[in-house]
Parts: sequence; C-alpha cells; structure tokens
Amino acid sequence: MLYTIPDYYEAFSCTADACEDTCCAGWQIVVDEEALERYRAEKGPYRKKLREAICWRDGTFRQDPLRRCKFLKEDNLCEMYQQLGADSLCKTCRTYPRHTEEFEGVREISLSLSCPEVTRMLVGRQEPVEFLNYEKEGEEEFDGFDPFLYSYLVDTRDLMLITLKNRRLPVENRMMLMLGMAHDLEERVKKGALFSCGDVLDTYRKETYFSAAARKAERYKMDWKRRYTFSRRTFAMIRKLELLQPEWKQMRTETSRILFSGGWRGYRNLHKEFARAEVTGFDREILTEQLLVYFIFTYFCGAVYDEKIFVNAQMAAGSVALIWDFLAARWLKNGKTLDQDDVIEVIYRYSRELEHSDKNLKKIWKLLEKQAELYR
Repeated sequence: MLYTIPDYYEAFSCTADACEDTCCAGWQIVVDEEALERYRAEKGPYRKKLREAICWRDGTFRQDPLRRCKFLKEDNLCEMYQQLGADSLCKTCRTYPRHTEEFEGVREISLSLSCPEVTRMLVGRQEPVEFLNYEKEGEEEFDGFDPFLYSYLVDTRDLMLITLKNRRLPVENRMMLMLGMAHDLEERVKKGALFSCGDVLDTYRKETYFSAAARKAERYKMDWKRRYTFSRRTFAMIRKLELLQPEWKQMRTETSRILFSGGWRGYRNLHKEFARAEVTGFDREILTEQLLVYFIFTYFCGAVYDEKIFVNAQMAAGSVALIWDFLAARWLKNGKTLDQDDVIEVIYRYSRELEHSDKNLKKIWKLLEKQAELYR
C-alpha cells in the first residue's frame, strides 16, 4: 500500500485545552464498531458513564444542550481519555484531524483545515507544500475502480500542483490553468477518449499556453458583475446548508450583509480597497496557493468514482473565492484591519461547515455543476 502525506504532516500536534476551539463540539462524533465493543466490555468504575454518554442505537457520543460531547469537560479536555487512557478513544477521536482518501493500492492522508492548529501551520507557511510517499504492507481491492482514469487523474493533479506552486506566475493565472486542465480532461472523458488525455497534459506543460490563462484570469478579475452574481448565488445556497455551529450562522449573515448591501459596485469597491490594504501575518498570494494546493490534493482524484473532474477543481477555486469574500468582510468589520488570527478563524470555520458534512458537500458540487462561473 502506497501512502501519501503532506510534508508538514508529522509536525502537527494537538494543542488540546490550549486550542481556541474544540473538535468535540458542534458535530456528531460517530463511534466505530470496534470501539463500541470495547465500551460494552468495560467492567471498571467508568462503566456507568460510558453507558450514559453513548447512544448505542446510533453509534454516537451523546451531546449536552450546547452540542458538546458528554465526555468533554469544562476545561475542554476529554474525561474518557483521562480515565481510560489514549487507547480508549474511538477511531474518529484518535485520527482527527487526519483525513484519508482511499484508492486501489493507495491511501492519501491530509490534515483538515477544520482544525485551527492545522490552519495556523498552513497560514504561517511560506515555502511550497511538498508531498511524501512511503510504502506499508497490505492492499485493498475496489470494485468498479478504473485504474486508467485514476492514472490520468494523478498525472493531471501532479501537473496542477506543479503549476499552482509556480510563483513566477500570478496566482490567478495558476488557478485558471488548473481549471483549464480539469475542464479539458473531463471533456475527453465524456467523449470516451480517455487514452487521448495525455494530449491535454502536453498542452498545459507548454509555457506558450500560459498567456491564454493570463487572458482568462484578467477577464474574470475585471468582470465584477459576474463575480458578484456568483458570490451572491453561493451565499444564498450556503444559507440552506446543514448548520453545524452557531458561530458560522452569525459569520455568514454578517458577511452577506457587508458584501451585498451595496450591489455589485459596492462589492467591487470593497474588494479593490481590501486588495490595496496592509495586512499582517500572511502573504495573500502564498495563502491562496496553499489553499488551492490543499483542496486539489484532498479532493481532485476522488473523481475516479464519479468522473466529476471539473467540479472538484471548481470547488478548490470556489472555496478560495469564498474565503476571500469572508476575509474582505471581516477586514471591513474590524475597522479595516486584518491579522493572522482573523484568517485562521475564517478558514477553519469554513472548513468545519462545508467539509464535514456530506450533505453540504453534495449541495456545493450540485451548485457548481449548474453554473461554470469561474471558467469559460
């Protein structure tokens, strides 16, 4: 089995009660069967608490009225961990914020931006992210898995990542090249021309093609009505998503009011002023690059299961656009100031609401399929 991880993976360490938030509140924690069996077999004095704090029918940990896990103490430490040790934790609690995508013979493990500490690592990072591979024994087979499509997706993603980290180009141009690759690859797949997909990559390896991406990026940057319409439609959809944390509802409501109260001209003026403003603790272009790399690495190759290649690239670009909408609104709300802590909060709250709900992800993909607003 081949494993792939980002180069900052081993540097992560949970900050526990020092974290500005907790991963043990706001969402339902699903317990694996192996852990449930251990909890059923517990004979010690903690047996009663386990019986009371677990919903055995649903296989989840119960929550209090504030949606905090029943094992979460007031100091944001886990009572079960303290009473029974680290080995007592279920798979969800033991592995978070690690996220695994599985393919035939391959497991790709990322660290989720829904964790504030992971986001802090990425926001403060200057150098491009690299990905490391290692082998472990064991392999699984997947029914209906197309190894040829997967191979082309991996090759395309590799070129996307190289392109996204090419700091000789403006980051908007890199994003357009990324979207173009996904769009053209999907067109070949739809036509049943899978074995001509290599021609797409050959095209996008040519630096002479970069000028086309630059023109697309410039057109999109200048089309404020189109950007405003896409953003407003997306925020309208966001209001209908499953709500995981009340803080998100307040943040999206405030942001929507700030962004759209002045129409498309107000939206344009806000972003133009924000783009010129001084910010501290992060570099705009580098942060955009890191986010695009994160979303492409995490989701792009999942298209092997549904052939929705372009929408996974759109999700990366659309997520970054939304995050910058939130940051522009936060900057104005803060009296035209923004620092690294603001950026970290916006990103991890966005990730928590949109990446940790299958319902929300499906709705986002459906919206992006209906309107190819970021690429034409």
